[in-house]
Amino acid sequence: MHKRKTNAVHKQLLSFALAALLPLCLNAAPVAEEDIAPEAASGLTSKTEVVAENFMVSAANPLAVKTGYDVLKAGGSAIDAMVAVQTVLGLVEPQSSGLGGGAFLVYYDAEKKQLTTFDGRETAPAAATPELFQDQNGKPLAFYGAVVGGRSVGTPGTVKLMAELHTRYGRQPWPDLLKPAQKLAENGFTVSQRLGSAIAGDKERLQRYPDTRRYFFRENGQPLAEGDVLKNPDYARTLGLLAKQGADVFYHGKIGEQIVKKVQEIKDNCGLLSRSDLAGYRIKERPVTCAPYRQFSICGMGPPSSGTLTVGQILGISVQADLASLQKESPEAWQVIGDATRLAFADRNRYMADTDFVPMPQSLLDQEYLADRARLIAKGSALIQVQPGQPDWDNPVAQADDQSIELPSTTHISIVDKDGNIVSMTSTIENGFGSRVMTNGFLLNNELTDFSFASHKNGHPVANRVEPGKRPRSSMAPIIVMKDDKPYLVLGSPGGARIIGYVANTLIRHLEWGIPVQAAINAPHLQNRSGTYELEAGTDAEALKAPLEKMGYKVKIRDLNSGLQAIQFQGGRLVGASDPRREGISMGD
Repeated sequence: MHKRKTNAVHKQLLSFALAALLPLCLNAAPVAEEDIAPEAASGLTSKTEVVAENFMVSAANPLAVKTGYDVLKAGGSAIDAMVAVQTVLGLVEPQSSGLGGGAFLVYYDAEKKQLTTFDGRETAPAAATPELFQDQNGKPLAFYGAVVGGRSVGTPGTVKLMAELHTRYGRQPWPDLLKPAQKLAENGFTVSQRLGSAIAGDKERLQRYPDTRRYFFRENGQPLAEGDVLKNPDYARTLGLLAKQGADVFYHGKIGEQIVKKVQEIKDNCGLLSRSDLAGYRIKERPVTCAPYRQFSICGMGPPSSGTLTVGQILGISVQADLASLQKESPEAWQVIGDATRLAFADRNRYMADTDFVPMPQSLLDQEYLADRARLIAKGSALIQVQPGQPDWDNPVAQADDQSIELPSTTHISIVDKDGNIVSMTSTIENGFGSRVMTNGFLLNNELTDFSFASHKNGHPVANRVEPGKRPRSSMAPIIVMKDDKPYLVLGSPGGARIIGYVANTLIRHLEWGIPVQAAINAPHLQNRSGTYELEAGTDAEALKAPLEKMGYKVKIRDLNSGLQAIQFQGGRLVGASDPRREGISMGD
């Protein structure tokens, strides 16, 4: 008993010591919130729907999709295919996801006819405090000053998610599922246009640490470019260890030790992640959250994801505001959708966070509440001011609005196996190339910067503030749409906080306006989260600039680079659809 108490005291003292060291290894100037552009577009590629009868996989890179297809073709389950696809994506699309990140997964068990969700989101270290991203005067740090380095690294969840779900739902041997990515890492793969442009766009930050610089740059100092062959022997060795020892080597063994060493020893922006954080990490199975919409149920992750709740609010407010009476794709329709989105984001920013740590109203999807919110919308005129609503709440807590920046480098996987089991998974390392810290052949996340940098405002706490062990709020929105208690559509996208709008607008176009899924994904993006209406550059959406400005909006034309991956159940067939803005494809038999 005495020994256990002593160990606990030592851990607590270590946490205090690590927290005290943070100001000493900080190289970041405080600034106001920055307007950081979304991930650069990689050009449009014409995409058409893919039809299959038995199984389908839709994901962000052809090499990963082919790997998943081979697993499904050999009789593997949807979870088997997910493991194979994700490990390849972590190699060929390292800017978006990987072993050093986390994920949300929505699963449909065809035998039980049951939906559930699995939370593999990263957690804040035990030594973290609400002031993690503030300077010594309590001012928020510059975004990239906080991101780059060890300070932003949360406890990764992707490896444990893959391993635990494989144990539960897998059919093929675990080592076999890691072999395709291992061989690809050993033999090399061709750098795609998307990866090459991402490296070039981030070359300054990618050169900050030696391991990352050596991997993404040639010997002459030039960044890798499209067409270069890239090998990753370290990643191959990591997968070999995982194949032999399972997730234990990551959370309790050699790989974990090296992760912690790298994070804590960074001199200019060290972090707090510890071996006990890794050892104590848990995947959480959570009840599915479903929002009604017409004859459909939009089902996905609840908190700490804000995705399904906010998508559900947008759809519910739009219906209550009589969107159906307006001509599709008209300025008037987009005014209703835009203000519905603003109202939903106001609630998101005030109330939504990890409910294991903070209370949240239970009535955010209540139809009467959404009707009250919809009555605020005046057709033809932009809302002048948007405030959070006052939903019913048994034990209300005064809270301040969130102040966080959530960036778009993420990936989505949709899978249906031959038995009808479904995976809808969005995974991420957060910002492009995460923390830019690399170890064992993979990048570590910067997920902690999804927390609010400000912990309080006007004396009230921010729900999404940093707390030890807490999971940062996310906009990831892996969705399974149900109709008549049967799966109808599998959908998700990368895109940071814009994920919510990408998914919601695709659902409106398809479910409300009857546009086929592929055409709905191809259609121009329009986003309004907080007053500025963003229109996708180079598309027909630009024609709406003048009418939206006339309604009272500030309008900005910019790249809006989604990566939607969808599978629709259509009369006994599976129809796959992939976003033309990225490299993704769908394959099936």
